[in-house]
Amino acid sequence: MTAATISYNSAGITSAAGVISLLSEPQIELKIFALNKLNLIVHEFWAEISDVVDKIEILYEDESFEERELSALVASKVYYHLGAYDEALHYALGAATLLNFNQSSEYIDTVVARAIDQYITKRVQLCDEGCDITIDPRLELIVEKMFQRCFDDGRYKQAVGIALETRRYDMLESSIMKSEDILAMLSYALGIAMTLLQKRAVRNTVLQVLVRLYTNLSQPDYTNMCQCYIYLNEPQTVVNILNKLISSSEAELLMVFQICFDVYESATQHFIDEVMEGLGIKQKSTTPETPAEESMEVDTPSSTEAVKPSEEPVKTVAEDSAIDKKKAKVGSILSGEIPISLKSQFLIRKNTSDMLVLKNCKDASRNAVCHTATVIANSFMHAGTTCDTFLRDNLDWLAKATNWAKFTATASIGVIHHGHETNALKLMASYLPKDPAGGSPYQEGGALYALGMIHANHGAAIIPYLTEQLQSASNETVKHGGCLGLGLAAMTSKNSEIYEQLKNNLYQDDAIIGEAAGLGMGLVMMGSLDEDALSDMVQYAHETQHEKILRGLSLGIALVCYGQLEAADPTITELADDKDPVLRMCGMYSVGMAYAGTGNNKAIRRLLHVAVSDVNDDVRRAAVISIGFLLFNSPEQCPNVVSLLSESYNSHVRYGAALALGISCAGTGMKEALNILEPMINDPVNYVRQGALLASAMVLVQQNDHLCPKLKHFKELFTKTISDKHEDIMVKFGAVLAQGIINAGGRNCTISMRTQYGHTNVPSVVGLLVFTHTWFWFPLSHFLCLAFQPTYLIGLNKDLKMPKMKFRSCARPSTYAYPPLLEPPKEKEKEKVSTAILSTTAKKQAKNKTSAMDVDSPTEDKKEVSFKVEEKKKQEEEKKKQEDEKKEEEKKKEEEKKKDAEKKKDEAKFELLTNPARVIVEQRNVMDIPSDCRYSSVWKRSGLGGFIVLKDTKDGEEEDLIEALKPTIATEEKTTGDAEEPSPPEPFEYTE
Repeated sequence: MTAATISYNSAGITSAAGVISLLSEPQIELKIFALNKLNLIVHEFWAEISDVVDKIEILYEDESFEERELSALVASKVYYHLGAYDEALHYALGAATLLNFNQSSEYIDTVVARAIDQYITKRVQLCDEGCDITIDPRLELIVEKMFQRCFDDGRYKQAVGIALETRRYDMLESSIMKSEDILAMLSYALGIAMTLLQKRAVRNTVLQVLVRLYTNLSQPDYTNMCQCYIYLNEPQTVVNILNKLISSSEAELLMVFQICFDVYESATQHFIDEVMEGLGIKQKSTTPETPAEESMEVDTPSSTEAVKPSEEPVKTVAEDSAIDKKKAKVGSILSGEIPISLKSQFLIRKNTSDMLVLKNCKDASRNAVCHTATVIANSFMHAGTTCDTFLRDNLDWLAKATNWAKFTATASIGVIHHGHETNALKLMASYLPKDPAGGSPYQEGGALYALGMIHANHGAAIIPYLTEQLQSASNETVKHGGCLGLGLAAMTSKNSEIYEQLKNNLYQDDAIIGEAAGLGMGLVMMGSLDEDALSDMVQYAHETQHEKILRGLSLGIALVCYGQLEAADPTITELADDKDPVLRMCGMYSVGMAYAGTGNNKAIRRLLHVAVSDVNDDVRRAAVISIGFLLFNSPEQCPNVVSLLSESYNSHVRYGAALALGISCAGTGMKEALNILEPMINDPVNYVRQGALLASAMVLVQQNDHLCPKLKHFKELFTKTISDKHEDIMVKFGAVLAQGIINAGGRNCTISMRTQYGHTNVPSVVGLLVFTHTWFWFPLSHFLCLAFQPTYLIGLNKDLKMPKMKFRSCARPSTYAYPPLLEPPKEKEKEKVSTAILSTTAKKQAKNKTSAMDVDSPTEDKKEVSFKVEEKKKQEEEKKKQEDEKKEEEKKKEEEKKKDAEKKKDEAKFELLTNPARVIVEQRNVMDIPSDCRYSSVWKRSGLGGFIVLKDTKDGEEEDLIEALKPTIATEEKTTGDAEEPSPPEPFEYTE
């Protein structure tokens, strides 16, 4: 309220009737006077003025009236107080020149918000939907004034948000260029565009604007430009940038290496292949020789020999040329040779697996289900570390695996050696198919599955071998493993030949082969939305009678729809309306894949509707799980969305709610998610408890007691569930897997569907989606390792080697430290216990004594009383001992707390980490390179993580480099129970 209003009210006016009466006077001057006075007192007397608002409207509609805008302003304020905001905006537009947008009041804020909402609606209809509409210029004037107000107040982020919502790309550019920190605003706009904009066409337009702004900088930001081109799917433009930088100075070559690492981390395999082809870089030979008999001989479990991974770069035709040499290094990065080797080195070097957890799981496994769960948990705990110590130390126990458990156990070797591609064939030689009358088909099929897992999303070198094995295989189990392995190796490649081969296996109409073939087809054509592929898969899904094939195809179809947003809606609608519940389930997963990470409101409403209305439990469960895929970019929203579903009467919906929380909130340690999951661990239904255990492990991965105080409690729940003899087997299966997940990758991996640059991590999405189908087929649980993302910080010099250096973490060491290892139980000293004397024996002894002494014996009642008194004394003594022990324990706990508090006081405020360093996601923002360090990062960005190419400030001096560790090679054939018999002794002569 203005000062004029206050002074006018202070004159003692208690009613606006007198001023209102002036509106009926014929003189125009009196009407204008009345409007001016009403404008001052309208917020106080709007109820009285509302009775004559029609007269004010008549004055506004009279074009000959001089103060039409003033009458419109008064009418707008009256309608604002009446709650008729549309009418208030209508008249506010008539008084646009009188509105003071710099004034802070509820009325101004409401009118502006209403104007912007209406403007957004019309701009979306005009730009996105192509409607032929005209926008009121007065509405545009209000929005323009709002932009100007943001600029004047320095609220550039707010201006960027309004510009994106209103599709005002000119204002987007102005908001960024007028800000004080242009680079920060560009990064902010890029992040908003990728997380909030749900329409592909709009997002692409915004990215093109950002690319233009990045290009026009005094020093073009090629790194972020290439990130935008990955979103826009323009590999040729990335090729042009790389060619330009490669042909320039040596200093630019370091930036080329950084861009290539970022492209490898963010882009799909198909995108990278096109970039390499555009650069004229030939990939490594893709025709590996089939391992011969002698190559199938592996070292014994006691052997410590290892094969050092090849460090030779990809060879090109003209190595003598300087540019070709540069391209050779670029090719070694883009092909994945160097990144995969460095990741493997990190996981081997930093492996801190808690072997006691595995030992406890093994000791508690009293049936085949828990046995298999322990094998899978071991593979999760050692994923990528090449550490198979547990398998080699428990060969006899492992030999109990039979049939599909043997298949899963063999495939687990591929998870442990994930990324160790150099000697993959030698590693698996003992298990691979050798001849038509070979060994166990479960072992051979698992070996092919393991090869695909080792080369997942990077399988150019192994595809020919897997293709040959799949063609020559005759057993359905071997073909099952071959289809899974081939699909993993050719993931996102869109290779039509591989697709056709998998389709031929699908058409054999074998349930076991068809399930893997359907999934493999989806992996190969992932994200393509290929019409022919969708037509083939949907048509065969309607024809087949095998539910296993239907489930495999449902996953495959969902993967083909990945990332296609509204373009996938026709396919989704067709599937969601199908009579077959498996295809409706496929429709729900397709929604989750098509809109993964977008948080699309329309898609969420669709999933929620199906979750509470469909007649099939599997469909409802799939709908709830898919919500987790939509919200992984905004995990704080998921607990609010699924909180009511977690209390549903339908147990399948509750299970889906648990997994949705685990998927969207993975690695966050979010309290809200854990508060929902904790009571679900005590759910009366066994598979709901299993889902809650799995989800809680996903949420708690790479957390410690400092980041998440509930970690210790949940770990105790896992241990208690596993050791409880009376617990349900299904729940134990979930608890054992949870132990593997929470210790993933030697406790150096997290679960994340986003790269550090904000891109969706395709293998992670695949891994989590297929892992949800462990419900139907347990060997698919190995897919979860694709979602394990090593949390590393690796510095590299110009030769792509790791120099000895240190990074600084600007946080206390305990903040991001490893959680403590499980301590072995202490052996309690055996206390001497006095022998118990029964009351009957005491009576007999007393009788014997009295008879021997010939003395009058006391009555039996007195003896019983004395005996009871002694018992009471003993009980009291025991109670005192227990109380003393409790007091001692409490004192010890208090002393430990004091010690911890003292340690925190004395603890350093920062920490120096050696290269390569374990840096978890939350820690990246506090990482930097010390100022006195010899090296500096070529790309200045907030926080450090992933691969960092370093500039040497003392170029020419000798560098101290880190030697590569040798990975461990393979397990013996005994891992799956098919050990060879020992050779007979040499001939000898017997002599007496």
